[in-house]
Amino acid sequence: MLLKPYQAEALETLRRFLEEARTAGPKAAFEAVVRDPERAAELAAYGKDYRPLEGVPDAPQVCLRLPTGGGKTILAAHAIAVARDAWIERDRPLALWLVPTDTIRRQTVQALQKAGHPYRKAVVEAFGPMTRVLDVANFVQLRPQDLRNRCCIVVGTIQTLRVKSTQGRKVYAHHEDMEPHFSRIPADAPGLEGLERLEDGGIKYSFVNLLHLCRPLMIVDEAHNAVTGLTREMQARVNPCAVIEFTATPRRRSNVLYSVGARELKREEMIKLPIVLHEHDSWQGAVSGAVAARASLAETAKADRGHIRPVALFQAQPKDREVTVEALKRHLVEVERVPEERIAVATGDQRELDRIDLFDPACPIEHVITVEALKEGWDCSFAYVFCSVSRIRSARDVEQLLGRVLRMPYAQRREDEALNRAYAFANEPVFGQAARALTDKLVGMGFERDEAEESVAPELDLAGGRPGAGAADPAFRHDVADAPGLLAALERLAGRGVAARAAGGGRIEIEMAATGGDAAERAVLGALPEPERAEFARKAAAWRAEAEARRSPAERGERLAVPGLAAEFEGELALADTDLFMDGHDWTLSAHPFRPDEAGFSIRETARGFEIDLDLDGRRIARAFLGEEAQTALDLEPEGWTLGQLASWLDWRIHQIDVAQDDLLAWLTDLLHHLTTARGLPLAALARCKFELARMARARIEAVRREERARAWERNLFAPGARPRVSFEHGFVFRDGMYADVRRHRGRWKPKRHFLGPDRVPAFDGAADGEEARCAEILDSLPGVRHWVRNVARHPASFWLPLAGGRFYPDFVAELEDGRLLAVEYKGAHIADGLDTAQKRTIGELWERESAGRGLFVVVEKERGGKDARRQLLDKVG
Repeated sequence: MLLKPYQAEALETLRRFLEEARTAGPKAAFEAVVRDPERAAELAAYGKDYRPLEGVPDAPQVCLRLPTGGGKTILAAHAIAVARDAWIERDRPLALWLVPTDTIRRQTVQALQKAGHPYRKAVVEAFGPMTRVLDVANFVQLRPQDLRNRCCIVVGTIQTLRVKSTQGRKVYAHHEDMEPHFSRIPADAPGLEGLERLEDGGIKYSFVNLLHLCRPLMIVDEAHNAVTGLTREMQARVNPCAVIEFTATPRRRSNVLYSVGARELKREEMIKLPIVLHEHDSWQGAVSGAVAARASLAETAKADRGHIRPVALFQAQPKDREVTVEALKRHLVEVERVPEERIAVATGDQRELDRIDLFDPACPIEHVITVEALKEGWDCSFAYVFCSVSRIRSARDVEQLLGRVLRMPYAQRREDEALNRAYAFANEPVFGQAARALTDKLVGMGFERDEAEESVAPELDLAGGRPGAGAADPAFRHDVADAPGLLAALERLAGRGVAARAAGGGRIEIEMAATGGDAAERAVLGALPEPERAEFARKAAAWRAEAEARRSPAERGERLAVPGLAAEFEGELALADTDLFMDGHDWTLSAHPFRPDEAGFSIRETARGFEIDLDLDGRRIARAFLGEEAQTALDLEPEGWTLGQLASWLDWRIHQIDVAQDDLLAWLTDLLHHLTTARGLPLAALARCKFELARMARARIEAVRREERARAWERNLFAPGARPRVSFEHGFVFRDGMYADVRRHRGRWKPKRHFLGPDRVPAFDGAADGEEARCAEILDSLPGVRHWVRNVARHPASFWLPLAGGRFYPDFVAELEDGRLLAVEYKGAHIADGLDTAQKRTIGELWERESAGRGLFVVVEKERGGKDARRQLLDKVG
């Protein structure tokens, strides 16, 4: 399964942390990552101080936070290989994979064992088809040769190991079947401290002792369930080499290394948002609405290119309440006329979903009733509609059940907008309470507060209402004279964004939501008596005119077009991109032989390990191994390497997609030949530190690639004969809704000229009132600026220019009253004079020069040459 960009970034962040931890230690490595300016906003809610693992302080312990639907388990499967390369440095590591419940344990084991499953594919791709996955209950099946020859993954629950007393637990008990793992290890061998002993002082042949000896990688799913004193005690017994946690809701003690928000998941088409909320004052009304919504979605899904069978998920009340599973099923059959064969009950006692494939086109199930049995482990992206017959605030397990309807089918946005949303039907007599409660529940699922508030949409018809209508627009209210049957006729329009109620005195109050659109107004006019229509239409038109005046240029349908920088490539004009330039750039590694000098790479073997000196960053890497006796007994370190075998191993480990295999293999062979002959380093010593050697070679290749990218960038854009152009055909367009998946600015200041509107300004880098925000205030007040937009870095819809190392996203883009376009990059004083800024100036000035007067580019600083930011901008626009 191809990883989403945020998933790849999470793994790369983990890799960077572990590699840094090897030289600087976990604390310094963690703080270096979380204090990176690019990560500061995402991690602001979590602590920046590293908390070491009690009992095993040398083991890195970090948490990756992903909301429900973010793919935590697939990341966990890939994380084993990342930890192997960056920290464990054993070809075939042992991983202890802990989950919160037996249900998830069984499902995880099945997925990791099933050929073709994405989880299995991830580990097989990294470790080969001989990878062994075991349920913790079957640990006695683990053999010494498995640890030597295979990557072994043991899946268990946190509760299996978390105990006050080890007596009576199989994993802590002495097992004669485990003797082969320990028989060659002397009881007094060094490095065996911490193992549990028998009364006679011998080593207890227990699974936990084997874990302690092997120092497994510990993967913890839903880690917020594991943070207790007993868990830390258990971790000391297991003696992990590293702990990687995955959760949507980290605890305060968690070392949150990476955090992704719900907006990113929506952008990557992983989840359905918004959640369209329908509030009803009776549980019968909520159920009826859910049944109707599912039926409407089913009709819509018939036109979808992928097979989708929308499913409704109902949460009944416990047995001692009114709306039990039986009562709810009876209502569906007798009142809603749902055929019984289309209903499945999934509770602790009734498991009607077992062995049913809801993805099968022939599956008849359309409605699922549960209480809480689906809260963990159940996953069907065809679930679109959630209905709770209890009040959401007081109902238990709403977070887990609601999460079941958020996953997007096939992780791909659907053509019909109705199929990109989730639907919630609530029994809530007080208007607005369900929306607030649902927002709180989303926060409990790992959404940030502002994300949760934006993810709950007011009731609207499944077609989505009028495009561009803002949910924040005030509703239109008008009262008319009562007439026979009029109230009933208006109440039937509830699904179209219309509400009606008796107002007393022979009047009816009509409320029409802004999202209802023209169709809602026509429906009301059709229901009103002739004498009332003209006045209603007149006031509705005035209301719409006021709403229109409040709308931003983007909401009115305007577009802000910005030309891109293009270049000729193979005879055709294309958007200038260094990745594209590299496709036509001929380069080889062989032209860059690697020659680490004596001071830059040396190995000093010791009795218990060895030390390596690298000149990549001027730091020493110190490695410690098990005592030699234990190491030999476990047979964890392969011997008998040849130069060709080591070169092939390095080639496999650092495979590069843009480097031919024969080129890479020749380059590596040349490196090894130099180290063993010119430097005289023993091949056995190189094999012992092969992971460090791979990391050093990979870093050198990356440095060579940067050099070659710079050459390709220069040749295609600045060298004699280069023909860069600024082209609207190869440009960018800012439009309404393009940043709906981006965190918004929450400061007190509200701009007057932001193209997307004052409440839709993407968040600024740094503090809400920081330097970048103050630059935006200046731009907003500048004479001659018609409107401007915050240009979000790395967003797929944003304006960018090519750099040698990637892409450059100016902070702001403005359209001036005279039609010119202004791109603004703001730089703080500490980075204004860096190499990166110089390259951005160069490419920005090229874009300006080639725009023939249509485009302006400026790098603005807080103060430069005695001029403040405002003066710098005024000088540029003239």
